[in-house]
Amino acid sequence: MARMHARRRGSSGSKRVYRDSPPEWVELTAEEVEKKIVELHNEGYEPSMIGMILRDRYGVPSVRQVTGKKLVQILKEKGAKIDYPEDLKSLIRKAINLRKHLETHKKDLHNKRGLQLIEAKIWRLSCYYKEKGILPKDWSYDPEKLRIALRK
Repeated sequence: MARMHARRRGSSGSKRVYRDSPPEWVELTAEEVEKKIVELHNEGYEPSMIGMILRDRYGVPSVRQVTGKKLVQILKEKGAKIDYPEDLKSLIRKAINLRKHLETHKKDLHNKRGLQLIEAKIWRLSCYYKEKGILPKDWSYDPEKLRIALRK
């Protein structure tokens, strides 16, 4: 698939092997993996980082293969509060940092254009999450309010 805001083609790469049961070499059980996910979330890690830690330190190739559930689904079942989806949160942080940069460098036209592209992605993604019911219908992108909300 082509890139959204560039004239290049998408990156090719290897695909994950299809399997619906955990590999036999995984030592952790589903309950242990769920416990470790909640523990890492309480330490302050984002879901993508939790997946990488489980892969690299504990040899769990895929949380979904071992537990039968997605990582974010496990966190929601265990009562973890997730304000914004991780992809939206990272785009908002990127836009906030770029706005901070543009306050001091007002004539940086390349980054002004970059901010426009990032905010277009935020609006597009927020519409998707509103349709899916993940964000409230009255949610709107306001950089100043979100700067305070994402300060954690």
